[in-house]
Amino acid sequence: MNKQVQLTDTILMIRPVKFGYNAETATNNLYQKKQEEQTAESIQHKALTEFNQFVDKLQAAGLSVITIDDTISPSKPDSIFPNNWISTHDDGTIVTYPMWATSRRKERREDIIEKLQSLGYSAGRRVDYARFESEEQFLEGTGSMILDREHKIAYACVSPRTHKELFAAFCEEFGYKAVLFTASQTTREGKLSEIYHTNVMMSVGENIAIICDETIRNAEERNRVLQTLKNTGKEIVSISEAQCNQFAGNMLQVRNREGKKLLVMSEQAYRSLNEAQVKQIEKHTEILYSPLYTIETNGGGSARCMMAEIFLPKA
Repeated sequence: MNKQVQLTDTILMIRPVKFGYNAETATNNLYQKKQEEQTAESIQHKALTEFNQFVDKLQAAGLSVITIDDTISPSKPDSIFPNNWISTHDDGTIVTYPMWATSRRKERREDIIEKLQSLGYSAGRRVDYARFESEEQFLEGTGSMILDREHKIAYACVSPRTHKELFAAFCEEFGYKAVLFTASQTTREGKLSEIYHTNVMMSVGENIAIICDETIRNAEERNRVLQTLKNTGKEIVSISEAQCNQFAGNMLQVRNREGKKLLVMSEQAYRSLNEAQVKQIEKHTEILYSPLYTIETNGGGSARCMMAEIFLPKA
């Protein structure tokens, strides 16, 4: 079998119809902030504008973007973040995942998988971990796990949404080496709280890795993560916790149809980077950014969370 590529040129995105603040997910997603002064209609309108502008930028940059509208009913305030419930793989496998929040489990839509097949993608195998919800075990896709597909290494920080047993089961099923660690952020009260998703504190591209390594408080674990990244030829761009809080860890590297590499992030994330970090990144890849402030504030996720990578072969 051919070695898997790290970067895709095709992204699945879900256009929001009822996006908004989800009080259930906010209990362990400290990036969410309720905008009391905004109406639900205003938040949805602004999020939709940000979404459409983001899709336009990705398409203008030469990416293939499959956009599917959310459905009004049942209400799914976080449907804009599909990478938590689905991942696709170049051997034709589609994986669906167990979600911690009961309100998010309705995001798993069989019609979306059927749509991919109708577009000519070959899906030969299904792996469904959703049954583990009944056992209170969760693994929220490429939010929970950062996949180095080329080197078959998966990185994950333990949290209420990322159970180590299920992470180990995924790695065994797909032949990945598991790099498990703990990462915590400082709360507004000055306490430490587990980071809810690995993909807000690290991103692994082809020859580059962005990581908020200071959130890995255990020195042994931190050294193991950094050494693994170095051993696989990644140049490490270290970001601070303050930058992480502005979604500078929530990035995804892609490749456009001409083969040009792009690191995709939000405008907030880009503006948090210093000149040296931008230069470090631009040695390896161009940067593409878009304003996602409403989505980030209410949803607690950013650019990477909005893009589910399509690696399926064409039938």
